[in-house]
Amino acid sequence: MYQPGPVSPALQQGQPYGAPVAAPVSVPAGVPPGLEYLTQIDQILIHQKVELLEAFIGFETNNQYEIKNSLGQKIFSAKEKNDCCTRNCCGALRSFDMKIKDTADREVIRLIRPYRCVSCWCPCCLQEMEVQAPPGTTIGYVKQDWHPCYPRFSIQGANKETMMKLEGPCLACNCCGDVNFELKGKDGSGKPIGRISKQWSGLLKEVFTDTDNFGIQFPLDMDVKMKAVLLGSCFLIDFMFFEKVGDTNQRNTVFS
Repeated sequence: MYQPGPVSPALQQGQPYGAPVAAPVSVPAGVPPGLEYLTQIDQILIHQKVELLEAFIGFETNNQYEIKNSLGQKIFSAKEKNDCCTRNCCGALRSFDMKIKDTADREVIRLIRPYRCVSCWCPCCLQEMEVQAPPGTTIGYVKQDWHPCYPRFSIQGANKETMMKLEGPCLACNCCGDVNFELKGKDGSGKPIGRISKQWSGLLKEVFTDTDNFGIQFPLDMDVKMKAVLLGSCFLIDFMFFEKVGDTNQRNTVFS
């Protein structure tokens, strides 16, 4: 509950007798270890790190991200785990494991994405992602729903029961503006309760690099496990619509 920032050496080695001790903070039952801080926030910012090798020669490297709170303080880091052949041959469709670690370098979330089709012309094998927290314990899934025009996703629980819906625009292209994916209830109707936004990074970054910035908004009282699954859905959206590999253009619709 003391994020952001690494654990103080004084706390790790013990304090002298009589030193003031921080008051304990109650944590709701069922919160996966390492995700306690998510109970306190309703917004997350994700910044992809610039990889110089990838920017200059187009050689695809493992994606790395910094996850921050609304004040810009780092709370988690994420790194793709993949091999060179898969990254450069399969492009944005590639399967991967992604490890999300806290500021003490402990893995708290693992994302598992299998190799799947991404076009609406193949509705039997659409995208999905498994979210584990802690690693080895599945807490939910992100599953692409078939639609002829719009990118739609189901946010599911551990038993693959639909909890929420995500819907993006018909043309997922951020030409000098943000691209918003609206979060709604499990039936997909009513007013949005949250949002994932692909934020405009500026002309030079958008054209010459593969770095992306995202913002995630959700209700403060949302189940922490669903917050973690929603975080995973942001990475899936990034790979599906905003990942550029070499000379291959980014996808903008569900048709390609």
